[in-house]
Amino acid sequence: MSSTPTKEQKLFINEVQGHQARYRKLIQFTHSSTKAAGAMLVAAVVALIVANSGAYEAFLEFWHTEVGVFFGDELAGLSLGHVINDLFMAVFFLLVGLEVKYELTVGELTNIRQALLPIVAAVGGVLAPIGIYLAFNATNPETAHGWGVPTATDIAFALGILALLGNRVPNGVRVFLSTLAVADDIIAILVIAIFYGHSPSLPWLAAAAVVLFVLVLMNRNHIYSLIPYLLVGVVLWYCVYMSGVHATIAGVLLAFTIPSGSRVNIKSFLTWSGDKVREARAAFEPETPVIAQGDYIETVQDLSRVARQVVPPATRLEHRLYPWVYFGILPLFALTNADVSFLGADVGAMLSSPVLYGVLLGLLVGKPLGIMLFSFAVVKTKLASLPENVNWGHMLGASILGGVGFTMAIFVANLAFPDEGLVATAKLGILAASLLAGVLGFVLLFLQAKAAQKRGVAYLSASGDDIARQTAGDEAARESEELLRDLEDPAIKEELEAAKKRGGVFEIAVDLGPTGLLGGGSIGDVREAVRNEVVRVLREEGQDDLLEKVQEEFDGNAARPPLESVQETLLRERGEDALKEALVREDEDVTGMSGDEKK
Repeated sequence: MSSTPTKEQKLFINEVQGHQARYRKLIQFTHSSTKAAGAMLVAAVVALIVANSGAYEAFLEFWHTEVGVFFGDELAGLSLGHVINDLFMAVFFLLVGLEVKYELTVGELTNIRQALLPIVAAVGGVLAPIGIYLAFNATNPETAHGWGVPTATDIAFALGILALLGNRVPNGVRVFLSTLAVADDIIAILVIAIFYGHSPSLPWLAAAAVVLFVLVLMNRNHIYSLIPYLLVGVVLWYCVYMSGVHATIAGVLLAFTIPSGSRVNIKSFLTWSGDKVREARAAFEPETPVIAQGDYIETVQDLSRVARQVVPPATRLEHRLYPWVYFGILPLFALTNADVSFLGADVGAMLSSPVLYGVLLGLLVGKPLGIMLFSFAVVKTKLASLPENVNWGHMLGASILGGVGFTMAIFVANLAFPDEGLVATAKLGILAASLLAGVLGFVLLFLQAKAAQKRGVAYLSASGDDIARQTAGDEAARESEELLRDLEDPAIKEELEAAKKRGGVFEIAVDLGPTGLLGGGSIGDVREAVRNEVVRVLREEGQDDLLEKVQEEFDGNAARPPLESVQETLLRERGEDALKEALVREDEDVTGMSGDEKK
């Protein structure tokens, strides 16, 4: 598992501990799917408010401002709105492409049997919304072309909502939903490229193909620096933009050419880095300022230079892009595209439009219906099975979250309809469906989580090795690792060690039993539950000296009542006042321990 914050803190001098703590919080904040979804939601709400206020005209005029480069009297540029939709969204699609490549290379899409369930479910989640949309619009040539709008899931919003439930939902639900959304994105990319581009220019397509060939050659010739790929990627974007195919496809194409391997021979690096650490230790002079230790600095610089190159370029780029995309580009996209205005609009025509109901019901009904039907068919034919610890209630909740379309759906709506009124109507359907799907999916999964809580079950996922997780899984993994560190139950520790030996990502269902205690509620189980709670409290209060003594009392007096060891230790070490204070705290915590109120 990854290093704990305590171990990291020891690497830095005392004077910068505060800076490091703030930096870690910033990194965790900007890599949180929940916070990212919140940022997009705030941007969408602001856009709706502005769109229905007197500032809307100035708002539109601002986004139509032209930016670019002057050549004499000629301006080569785009409006700010097109910069966001065509240029910045290409960066978003670059990140999507990197996530797809990760899944295809080392993720869930590498094992066809594991991937079959979410892939087939994604196909169902595309076909059913198309059928529902066309049921309302097939006979209308002006609106029939919008069938692609309700087909895509917004992975950021869906996983952000799921993250609110923490470890009360099995990791299999998160894996299923994220893999489904990735498969969904692949289908959406193909739909945009094939059905929603302009008539392509063959010369520019040929130029784009040549540039793509150059990128593939760079990959095959083991060029691992990111800068050449990004520079050539800009040329690829321009060729695709000029070809008439939507320019965002260039981001996906670029992602698939960026190397996912390391230029460093890992086996040799392990030996070499060990030698370098020993050289640095030998060269270091404790009494001399670091700046004056030339040999030491040179050795450390060699180690740092090579260590940076161990991480594959695709992984480096994905982690660098994540905060910029999810806290910059996507909120900007929401701000400029979620502007449904009712001022001067024919609200009656919008509410009676077949586009509204095709999009709304396509996302809200078609998505979960298609996902569930195709999932049920795959499981019943035994081609695949439900993920570990996942039931059909979990699947229904995840399927409903699949109806959160937002980013991709709005993106396709802008491409599908030339008429601004139809675009606004489609956006209204997308926003309404995404809101309802998000709330309903969350409530259903929350009820499943409450049922698990009543049974005393928590689902802890972690990694048996230092694999490079997708960013979306980091938040859940951090939470699980913190909980795992606090567990003292020997049976769980034994299961944890066995799972770690297998490697990869694993999940442990911690069964607290019908009594809310570990196991079935026997005296031995009560002792273990009390031990875990005492250990947690003493660690939180920083009483490490007492912690070891209390554990010794527990281990050496198995036949005694559970709290007696704690009381005797407190009395012996701290006196009657400490024991009384602890009993008062225990009495205050009774309500929280009963489960009626979250501590």
